[in-house]
Amino acid sequence: MSGYPVLLHTAIDAQDCRGLAEFYRELLGLHYRDGEDPPTDGSPDDADWLVLLDDGGNRVVTVQAKEETTPPTWPSEEVPMQMHMDFQVPTVEDLERHREHAEALGARVLYDRSKDEGEPLYVLADPAGHPFCLLVQ
Repeated sequence: MSGYPVLLHTAIDAQDCRGLAEFYRELLGLHYRDGEDPPTDGSPDDADWLVLLDDGGNRVVTVQAKEETTPPTWPSEEVPMQMHMDFQVPTVEDLERHREHAEALGARVLYDRSKDEGEPLYVLADPAGHPFCLLVQ
């Protein structure tokens, strides 16, 4: 164990906790922590904190329900971005594939720098309005 704190996960606020968790689950190929899958018996989904794990069981993203949220207006500073996540992909072809997938899941493109030869990227907003980047590394 190091002498430094270790990042456990990134927590994101959203009015629709399950909806945003589903977006990141599908986008990143994650799964819910045991007991947090959506109800299948018709009961209401009252989730207010959901943890998404990778295949190794590591926490990656959590989504917390918040009634009052205002989506960032990036690139405008009217409502500043409080955080963002960067996701790397290996090729420009993968960049396009993952952008299309993100859009199909409800993301929208905020900035297109996909033709940049040094570091092609897209800035997208998730369904709750939080910006994130897809970039070739």
